[in-house]
Formats: sequence, structure tokens, C-alpha cells
Amino acid sequence: MRIYNTLAGKKEEFRPLRKGRVHMYVCGPTVYGDAHLGHARTNVAFDLVVRFLRFLGYDVRYVRNFTDVGHLTEETLRDKVVNKAKEMGVHPMEVAEHYINSFLKDMDALYVERPDIMPRASGHIHEIIEAVRKLEEKGYTYEIDDGVYFDLSKFKDYGKLSHQKPEKLIKHRVEPNPKKRNPADFALWRKAKKDDILYWESPWGKGYPGWHIECSVMSMKYLGETLDIHGGGRDLIFPHHENEIVQSESLTGKPFSRYWMHVGLVTINGEKMAKSKGNFILVKDLLKKYDGEVLRLFLLSTHYRSPLDFNEEGVKQAEKNLKSLYNTLFALKSVGRKKDKDEEDKRFEKEIEKAREGVIEALKDDFNTPKALSQIYEFAGKVNEFLSKPRNEETLEKIKGFFEDVKRIFGILNKEPKLSGKEEELIELLINVRKKLREKKLYELSDWIRKKMRELGIELQDIGEETRYVIRELR
Repeated sequence: MRIYNTLAGKKEEFRPLRKGRVHMYVCGPTVYGDAHLGHARTNVAFDLVVRFLRFLGYDVRYVRNFTDVGHLTEETLRDKVVNKAKEMGVHPMEVAEHYINSFLKDMDALYVERPDIMPRASGHIHEIIEAVRKLEEKGYTYEIDDGVYFDLSKFKDYGKLSHQKPEKLIKHRVEPNPKKRNPADFALWRKAKKDDILYWESPWGKGYPGWHIECSVMSMKYLGETLDIHGGGRDLIFPHHENEIVQSESLTGKPFSRYWMHVGLVTINGEKMAKSKGNFILVKDLLKKYDGEVLRLFLLSTHYRSPLDFNEEGVKQAEKNLKSLYNTLFALKSVGRKKDKDEEDKRFEKEIEKAREGVIEALKDDFNTPKALSQIYEFAGKVNEFLSKPRNEETLEKIKGFFEDVKRIFGILNKEPKLSGKEEELIELLINVRKKLREKKLYELSDWIRKKMRELGIELQDIGEETRYVIRELR
């Protein structure tokens, strides 16, 4: 299997540190608002990564955090969660709790499986203080009036993740503290201001952690000093992930993560998604209009590293593709079965294995979901043709197994394809009417019923005295 490693700038063969085991960390949301489309894309993408690795037999420990303290606005250098708490007139931890629950509800609706561990930054203050203290002992830090900073002059490979020279990475929207030794030096611990309402005691006085140190501490606590995969949105490459590397490798002297994976950004009808542009889309609003499986399939229809443009046409196409797959499942469920296996059944079993291998190989190539999905759709079309008459039970079970693997890896096809009770009764009534007509040798009329039912997407299959029906299109 090959993964595009942002650190290397190319695809590399995947070799986890521990044989058969993968330790994976993904940066989770800062919990001061509801989940948006960007959150959905990142988490659906990495959910597929975890599902596929487990499908291949890896024992995966997956950690995704919640940032509930220390993530400051660039404009005011104020904590985002605290700002929201002041706006709502509640305690910051109430804000965090509310939006964590909201986030999980949205991800559940998108069939994103919950990670093994979901740590919160506020629950790891002791470990964060200890990490900053160790960096201080090693001579990587300095203290000024507003906090403890990492001295980037002590780290020689700054910029190796984003592949930029350090001097080009010194970009700030706000004027840095003039007492900093280097404008790019970043805070490990921030000292509390007089009006701050969320802080902890530390060797440097009352304060709270910097954003970057939180993820280093939480990931290494649960996954060890060297991770197999560290992931997040492309917007986190700099400064967040770049700074994580700096402080983590300074602490341990070891590589922080073997592979870095980053998900492409989301645009809305060709424009960058932003609150200021009025095109900021919340997941909960999309779920009012579209089924969670449809949205999930739409998000997986573009390669995770590529930019994703959200538009109605794309979602409608995903909806159509999903409906087509469900139609195939219903046909598979309702087709007539026979015990003997003929040459057509044997030949089709080879098609099943060919399709499965094609999907797996596509996903082994840096999780190429568009290519894998195209092969699934192509195979579903072949299945529809194959089900034109009764088929061998064992062969049908192998087809069913293929789609169960699709469900397991892609997180779609979670529902049972079925008709309502009234629809089933009506179809059975027409079958019985046709049977009576045939008994009276009124074949022209019975054939007309069969023809009209086929036009409605309902194909009748006569097996001896029994008549089965296959639904070609669920409406």
C-alpha cells in the first residue's frame, strides 16, 4: 500500500512502526461552533482510512482530539471557546460540552465511526505543563511577559513539512510581541490576563496552554513518541503541524510521525468557504436536506487530497449513484435462487473477485476513492444484467459479500433495501392475477401485465410453478 506523505512530498510504501498495528492521530475540531462541511470532509476521509486499514487486517488505534482551550483568534489573540462563552453568557466548558455533542451527532449521521480515544485538551493540562517544563530544561524555551515561547533558532529543520524556508514562514496577521526573539517563535504556555476566566496554575504563573503543544502531548500520551499517521486538513500544515513537529521532536529526539496526510480544502460553487462570504455551510443544515449516506458518498467521490467543490449537481449525482446501488441490492435480495451452478455462475464468480481486487488495489494507491467507486458502479451494472434470471445460491452469496465489504469500507449501504407492506401486497396481487390469467390460457393479457410491470422496473421470473419478482428500480 502506498500513501502520499506530505513530509516526503510523494507517495511512499506504507510501513507502520509496529507490525500489524497502526497508531493514527487526527486533529479534531475547536469546539466553539457547529461542524461545517470542512469538518465533514476531513472526518469522513479519515474514517475511510481507518475502515480500510482494519479491513486489511491492521489493528488500528485511532485518536482524534477536541480543542476546548488555547486556540486563539488571530485578530484579538483571545480564546475562541472563551469568546463564545462570553457571547452566550455561560462557562467555557458548557460551550465545549454543547459543541462536542453537536459534532458527534453530525458525525454519527454521516456514519463516521467514533475513534478509540477522543481526548480533550483541558483534560491534559498536567501533561502539557510537564512537556513545557522538559523543553525548558533542554534549553528550547524562553519566558517573557505574556508566556513561554519555543525558540525556533534552536531547531534546524523548521519548514520541512510545508517545504518552505523558515524566512518565508514568518507570516502574521497581528503584530507579534516585540519581546519575542524571533517573530515566528510560538507560545507553549500563555500567561493569563486579568480578565481571563479560564486558566490553570503553572510554574510560570496562572495561564493556559498554547494550541500546538496540546496535540503533541495528547497524541504521544496515547500513541507513543512516534506515530504512524498524523492527519488533518491541508490548512493545518502550517503553522499547526509544523510546530507540532518542532516541539515533539525536540522533546523526544525521534521522528514525530512516519506519515503525514492532509485533506484538500472545500469550496462552494468554486469559491473558498468562509463566514465572511456567506457561503459557510453547516453539516446539520445539509442533513435537513440530504440523507447522511448521500453526503458521505459525495464527500468520498473526490480524492481526499484534491480540492472539493460543493455544488447541488454533485450531491444529486451522489444521490443517484447511491440509489442505483440500493436498486442492485434489492434485485439481489429478490432474485430467484437455484442450487445447481452452471457455467454462467462460475464465470461471474471470477467477475466478483476481479471487482474486489480492483477496489482494493485502488484504495491501496493512496486511498483512491473515485477510482474504487467507479469500479463498484461498473460491477453493479454487471450484477444487474446477471440477475436477469434465477442464479446459484452460492454465487449470489458471494455477490452479497462483495457489497458487505463495500459497506464495511465505505460506510454506505447501511440500510435494508425494502418495499413498504402495501407495495409488496400490490405486486403479489398482480402476480396472482397474472397466474389466474395463465391458468385460463389468456396469455396475451398475462404477457401484457408482465410487460407493464417491467416498464415500472419490476421484472417477473417464472421458476416452475413459482413466480418471483426482481425490483430494478426502487422509487
